Amino acid sequence: MAMGTGAPGCDGLGARCGAFMQSAEQVHLWDLMGWSWVGVVSGDDAYGISGVQLLLKELEGSDVCIDYLEVIPKSHTLSKIRRIIERIQSSKARVVVTFAISPDMEVLLREVVKQNVTDRQWIATEAWSTSSHYSSWSGISLAGTLGFALRQVDIQGLGFYLTQLSPGGQQMQPLTQTVWEEMFGCKFVVESQINPLSGPQCTGLEKMESQEVYFDVIYNVYKAVYAIANAIQDMLNCEPGKGPFENGACPDIKPIRPKQLLHFDENGDVSASYDIVNWHVGPEGKVAFSLKMVFPPPVSVKLMEISPSALQLPVSVCSESCPPGTRKAVQKGKPVCCYDCIPCATGEISNATDSTECNKCPERFWSSTDQTVCVPMQVEFLSFRDNMGIVLSVLSVAGATLSGTTLAAFFHHRDTPLVRANNSELSFLLLLSLKLCFLCALAFIGQPAPWSCMLRHTLFGISFVVCLACVLSKTVVVLVAFRATLPGSNVMRYFGPLQQRAGILLCTLVQVVVCVLWLVLAPPVPTESAGGELGARVVLLCAVGSVAGFSLVLGYIGLLASICFIMAFLARKLPDNFNEAKLIAFSMLIFCAVWIAFVPAYVSSPGKYTVAVEVFAILASSYGLLLCIFAPKCYIILLRPEKNIKKNMMAK
Repeated sequence: MAMGTGAPGCDGLGARCGAFMQSAEQVHLWDLMGWSWVGVVSGDDAYGISGVQLLLKELEGSDVCIDYLEVIPKSHTLSKIRRIIERIQSSKARVVVTFAISPDMEVLLREVVKQNVTDRQWIATEAWSTSSHYSSWSGISLAGTLGFALRQVDIQGLGFYLTQLSPGGQQMQPLTQTVWEEMFGCKFVVESQINPLSGPQCTGLEKMESQEVYFDVIYNVYKAVYAIANAIQDMLNCEPGKGPFENGACPDIKPIRPKQLLHFDENGDVSASYDIVNWHVGPEGKVAFSLKMVFPPPVSVKLMEISPSALQLPVSVCSESCPPGTRKAVQKGKPVCCYDCIPCATGEISNATDSTECNKCPERFWSSTDQTVCVPMQVEFLSFRDNMGIVLSVLSVAGATLSGTTLAAFFHHRDTPLVRANNSELSFLLLLSLKLCFLCALAFIGQPAPWSCMLRHTLFGISFVVCLACVLSKTVVVLVAFRATLPGSNVMRYFGPLQQRAGILLCTLVQVVVCVLWLVLAPPVPTESAGGELGARVVLLCAVGSVAGFSLVLGYIGLLASICFIMAFLARKLPDNFNEAKLIAFSMLIFCAVWIAFVPAYVSSPGKYTVAVEVFAILASSYGLLLCIFAPKCYIILLRPEKNIKKNMMAK
């Protein structure tokens, strides 16, 4: 029933048992102090080897790592001692843990003092933590050392009893005689002894009170005796049927069997309890010891009570703590205590120190600039409140107003030769469709909704087809009118107002059918995507739904524009004084250039700028048609009315 028999490999009160208990408590201490990177120095003997082995076993699964493990040779070679000190000084581990007996430690520490190594926190075991031998020469180098010392308790009356022992009294029993000889290093003469004594003879006049009484050992024996006594008491109190053995049987009392006794004190262990001593420099410049606390400490005890310095707690880590916003990444080939702090990826956060991983922000949230919290994404779309949205809106309204003003001017001067010569009915319809083209740009501005997504694309597709159908009809009329002036030609009867209206209606119906099929099968719908800087914004857009439908709408517009451009280009050199085909050719050139440039710009533009590019293309092509076709005519109608005569229109 020796104390510690439950510890793995613990053999009673021997060195291995003490090493095991100190290993466990040291790890506990390091955890309290925040030390995760330590160095270990051990002796080359059973005490050092077993201590290190049990320490390594205790560290399994913990957050503490060992940087180096140095062994003090029994030969005490100076070169090897100095190499150990160099390793200690070169390490980032500020804490040095020792498992060595006092003679080995003295050799090492004398060299430490000689080299004035003062920036290390030494952890002493009970083998040398309270030895007064170091006080005269250690100085400031070892000041601050923390040591584990066996718990000392003054058992009331026992110390007085021991100091009153006398070999001349009736108390001198064989056991007392043995203790006396051990304490004073002498031998009592026994009458039956034949050989002379090899050492000094005990006189019986020695004084027990002048000798140090080992209360630490006495206290351990005291606890062991009481452990057995309590176990025996439990055995005596066992009730038949409620015992720990088969069928509730109670143990045998006469005699007591050790194996049965263990059922009442399962491991024979007591809670490890040590005194933490702190070395400090006394008034005379010598090292003195002060009791800091009992270990393990109560929960309420502050860590600074066991700090070797009242000013600052030593820091012993391989890597500094990773701040929030980063995660730990273990350095390749090094212990887990050595790591790099990697910033969290965009869209991920860590809000605690020393996080091992970053957490992804939930949907519609993004990481802050320091990547410690998730913040709601900023919703972004081409708004009427944006500077870009305001500019485009003004251009759209201005274009629609300009188209309406031109229409009013043409209607007011509808009886003049210039207006009549350029097919006033087609001009009116073209101006109305251009006004609709300008206004459809407004449907692209604002927060996308299901109805607005469908409206913006169908309105855009149909209004531009009507516009281009009118331009195509005007171009065809110019060519046919020239042919009609040739002798024997009567083709103009096939291109009268009725046929022109039918052609425009037919061209428009094709686009209407395409748009209806598009809206029925796969209509444009609102969608959102990450956009803005580093994806920290939600961009609201209108997905085209069917790419084929969108391509057919644009392709049909492109087809009509290409036909218009080719026919106008062919008619550009007709010998009329005011040849409208030249203006149409130039306007179609601008129209095609804008929409050819639109495709790559639309694909490469991010976020709301995709919509802005499309609106800009609509406005640019609409302004090109309005200004190229109607600006010269308005100039003559409003500013040079003297040229607006039939003679001028008919001149060759």
